[in-house]
Amino acid sequence: MQAPTLGVKGVRKGGGETIRLSRGASLTDFAEKIGVDAAQLVQMLFHLGEMVTATESVNDETLELLGDELNYTVQVVSPEDEDRELLESFDLEFGSDEGDESDLVIRPPVVTVMGHVDHGKTKLLDALRNANVVDKEAGGITQHIGAYQVRTEVDGTERRITFIDTPGHEAFTAMRARGAQATDIAILVVAADDGVMPQTVEALNHAKAAGVPIVVAVNKIDKPDADPTKVRGQLTEYGLVPEEYGGDAMFVDVSAKAGLNLEGLLEAVVLTADASLDLRANPTQDAQGLVVEAHLDRGRGPVATVLVQRGTLRVGDSLVAGPAYGRVRAMLDEHGNELTEVDPARPAMVLGLSAVPGAGQNFIVVDDDRMARQIAEKREARERAALQAKRRVRRTLEDFMASMEKGKDQELNLILKGDVSGSVEALEDALSKIDVGDDVSLRVIDRGVGAITETNVDLAAASDAIIIGFNVRPQGKATEMADKEGVEIRYYSVIYQAIEEIEAALKGMLKPEYEEQVLGQAEIRAIFRSSKIGNIAGCMVASGTIRRNAKVRVLRDSKVVADNLDLSSLKREKDDASEVREGFECGLVLRNFQDIKEGDIVEAFELREIPRG
Repeated sequence: MQAPTLGVKGVRKGGGETIRLSRGASLTDFAEKIGVDAAQLVQMLFHLGEMVTATESVNDETLELLGDELNYTVQVVSPEDEDRELLESFDLEFGSDEGDESDLVIRPPVVTVMGHVDHGKTKLLDALRNANVVDKEAGGITQHIGAYQVRTEVDGTERRITFIDTPGHEAFTAMRARGAQATDIAILVVAADDGVMPQTVEALNHAKAAGVPIVVAVNKIDKPDADPTKVRGQLTEYGLVPEEYGGDAMFVDVSAKAGLNLEGLLEAVVLTADASLDLRANPTQDAQGLVVEAHLDRGRGPVATVLVQRGTLRVGDSLVAGPAYGRVRAMLDEHGNELTEVDPARPAMVLGLSAVPGAGQNFIVVDDDRMARQIAEKREARERAALQAKRRVRRTLEDFMASMEKGKDQELNLILKGDVSGSVEALEDALSKIDVGDDVSLRVIDRGVGAITETNVDLAAASDAIIIGFNVRPQGKATEMADKEGVEIRYYSVIYQAIEEIEAALKGMLKPEYEEQVLGQAEIRAIFRSSKIGNIAGCMVASGTIRRNAKVRVLRDSKVVADNLDLSSLKREKDDASEVREGFECGLVLRNFQDIKEGDIVEAFELREIPRG
């Protein structure tokens, strides 16, 4: 290995060694790895045009830039990879079944229902489990992921199928993608009257990316203008060929509203699972799986809907779910009935966690509470550092100088609170995509699940932020405190309303842009000198109008000799006039400008604000 050499500003250069750093590591972490003082790295980055403090979380690009400069190969380790290593250090194996083949038993398929908004996904699930969810949803759009299990009979054998219901609005793409990753089979719902729509294609791409078999439910076949054949033809273009056309995708014509052929759809799911998947899991090992959704319940505390993927989860188990941990106090099924144990591919609501985990995070059962807390704390620290690095705006010296020259840029700070973690995540994701130019930026300074608290109001007051409440209300004296501190709290129950209003607010923060509108031109025909008011120009209005309150400029031989002038007076014959139109004579006096000549043109103009798109 090459000996280290002295590098920039006395920092010792490496010999091309590889350094592993956590995502969101600070310069202090980097300095410890290579045995130098963190202050030297801060100074180095300053010379490279980047301002970072020693303890601040640094993004991947900056760490790699510094590595290149010092001749080290920087390998940034994601929280997921660290998770795997952490579990190995605890002698826990994650993501695989323990034991041999004889321990594996058949488990139910996990199915995600996908498709375009308003094509009847929730109505279909509704019909399958006979509970009405649509009416409770704001704007008729499903805003939460839920998980349910239904039973069906195929060839005289009772079979169970687990359904994961994904949100219907396009802003929840990230959650929908996650739904596909937890899944064995995707049901693509397409309305027979509408056919393939943009989100249908989007859902199809997610399912293909997740590598899961697809069963197509052609819904609304009871409608008079339904055309199931058209749907089959359209999906063939996207590589989904029906069995009847010689392909391998099962298409089932159903009507959720009329309850037509639902058993046929369930049978198609079971047959697809049997034909193309080996769905087995070991029920005897410690439980592992996925958090489908989580929220904060006023009476019960954090409640997580989990999907057990292998093993059996029991009441009393010590559980780690993302940065949350705890002992399973109680478990409920989708109907609110208590469960004592949950086998593979079964969803359940778990009570007893220390915090609300994020939707899509993994959970594992460990030996005791102490180990659970250790793993959760390490996960939380890593996630926080990774999140700070992602959120940190790269501020270069050039940016700093530019913002000092033109005055401080406008920034809208937001605090997001929602009823479930998936909604908050999707809202933050949608808001981060709003683009209204470089002059105005949006920053989410805090986000969380549950009611709006006094702590949130405190932070908003200190940071000059607006609080967005998504399906939540303030708790205790938070409203009173917000009124006193002048903190604005906005409440929403439909995601696109929040996006529209915040986009409008950002546009309102933009400095107004003006365009010049020429009103008219007048030619100076004669000049009258007055000791009292200076030179009076006798003019003929050649085009448009000359207005008393407009700005004017003087043109001589088509060149501007004076600009942005005001009129002291404008007269038509001997009377004061507010405006003089084309073809009429007038007398005018220019304020603070006397150098006028016969033949000069006086041009009147005004600045009009350009409305933001």
